[in-house]
Amino acid sequence: MMPLALAGCAAIGGVKTTADTYELGVPTISDASPVRAGTQILIAEPQALKALDSQNIVVQTDPLTIRYLDESQWSDRLPRLVQMRLAQAFQNSGRFKGVGLPGQGLAIDYQIVTEIRAFGVEAGSGTAVVAFAVKILNDRNGVVASERVFEARTVTGGSSNTAYVAAMDRAFETVAREVVAWVTDRI
Repeated sequence: MMPLALAGCAAIGGVKTTADTYELGVPTISDASPVRAGTQILIAEPQALKALDSQNIVVQTDPLTIRYLDESQWSDRLPRLVQMRLAQAFQNSGRFKGVGLPGQGLAIDYQIVTEIRAFGVEAGSGTAVVAFAVKILNDRNGVVASERVFEARTVTGGSSNTAYVAAMDRAFETVAREVVAWVTDRI
């Protein structure tokens, strides 16, 4: 008798499909920039509007409207995922004595402060767009050493969820490489 009761609950709508969960890759960094071996940096969690501050994957259907990609999500909140991947990119670059996150107790020289301005797909053009505003903040005196906006656009090459996410990942990789090279050059 019990199995029939459970089957009835599933038929009513008690079972929800599981969303595909996506990651961002860790960008590889070339050896083009000088090493800042004595410098320690902190990667702050990026700021973002509420539409981007979640696990939802954004698709812009027109200039003033967004929706979320059906049955798909990021593996963590987007700002946290971006923070972790940027920290890994800086660590893997081998250009700094230490790369840390808030709460790790590093005596840091600079904070890398990021605002996510765009991270999604423009459905009309089939283009993934990633844009960050980045500041290098001197942690010793609170002065902004430098700031810049980075943006990359890549063609999705299809309209599947996988094609959209792959294009966003490529755009993120481009921006992350540029951020690491720029920070290394400015410090």
